[in-house]
Amino acid sequence: MTMLASLLTTVAGLALLTVGAEILVRGASSLAKRLAIAEIVIGLTVVAFGTSTPEMVVNVFAAAEGRTEIVFGNVIGSNICNILLILGLAGLIYPVAVQRSTVWKEIPFSLLATLVLLLLVRDTWDPARPQDVLSRNDGLVFLLLFAIFITYTFGLTAVQSSDEFDVKVYSWRMSLAVIGAGLALLVVGGRLCVGGAVGLARQLALSEKFIGSTIVAVGTSLPELATSAVAAYRRRPDIAVGNVVGSNIFNILAILGISAVIRPVRYPPAFNPDMYVLIAATLFLFVVMFTGRRRKLDRWEAALMLGGYVGYVAYLLYLR
Repeated sequence: MTMLASLLTTVAGLALLTVGAEILVRGASSLAKRLAIAEIVIGLTVVAFGTSTPEMVVNVFAAAEGRTEIVFGNVIGSNICNILLILGLAGLIYPVAVQRSTVWKEIPFSLLATLVLLLLVRDTWDPARPQDVLSRNDGLVFLLLFAIFITYTFGLTAVQSSDEFDVKVYSWRMSLAVIGAGLALLVVGGRLCVGGAVGLARQLALSEKFIGSTIVAVGTSLPELATSAVAAYRRRPDIAVGNVVGSNIFNILAILGISAVIRPVRYPPAFNPDMYVLIAATLFLFVVMFTGRRRKLDRWEAALMLGGYVGYVAYLLYLR
């Protein structure tokens, strides 16, 4: 693929992502009203898992082929991107209000998933294990934790949505069709963006770790970016935040869990600094809920997140 073809493929993917995100937010909001449940539940499940489909597709193939740097780079890089870049942009578009349950439960659960990942992959702490590996047993632990998270989300049906804006309500069939159409466009758009971006990166002779942590990670996170940006613009904070937090939990527990069950994945120690950045970013998201206006991501806090992401990418460029 020539550089021009890669560029055009990336642009086409971005266009599909923008349209798909708008359609998905409309369908998800309608479904939430139809089911008489909080939008945070839809954001944490339907939207979050749907927009993480590109990460799932990439990791399943990467795990099967033994491409470990793509497997971990995609998930860790995507989660960093979700918090610092995506929530940063969403917060700049419009200050994002956050549910109390998100502050005290979902964000800490996301942090717990990250800490468990760091604990399980660091096998060399045991002298009897010469290599860091995410084993099949580790993958099963992740899937068990993911099942617990799904069970928890059903308990959120009594949570009231934080916004009072009118939502266009479609019929049951139309709501599901709109969500399906939005997800389809997001998946196709994400695939096109990743393919085009990876083509450009390879022609520029960048390392596989750099490609996995930035090009692939940002590319597969474009559905989350488009969805959260549109949700923030349309004043749907529960979808904007739930999408990011739910995606981060899904990426670690479900995607890495399935990847490890398919084939044990060797963990490259070079990703340790990236893990620490992810932990710091998640802690920062929790802390900013108590600075400025409580349980709200203000624009100045969002700007700090974006600055943090720029610094992270600069660090990766220095190491490449």
